[in-house]
Amino acid sequence: MSSTTAPTSASTPASATPPSEPIAAAASVEPVATQTASIRGKVEHRQGDGPNIVIRQGPVGVQLTSVDATLSWEDGETRGAAAMPIADFRRYVTQGAIKLHA
Repeated sequence: MSSTTAPTSASTPASATPPSEPIAAAASVEPVATQTASIRGKVEHRQGDGPNIVIRQGPVGVQLTSVDATLSWEDGETRGAAAMPIADFRRYVTQGAIKLHA
């Protein structure tokens, strides 16, 4: 009976290892601000390729980075969070749908 052996990681060329630069680049996006706000109008977010979901009106926490805004809220015993591109967040603020607290 003959047996075959699977190649070991020692036989895998170093070039087969994926580079770590994209991970390092993603980790370098630091929050620039954390504050509170209120949803006062229609604010929507999308999870993946799904439909737009309306965020309920009321208080939210806001964490901003240079590329996105993450909104978080509590509704009774339910907690929610949504991330959106910073351009969408700024549009909602300009339109008055999101009011930032000082």
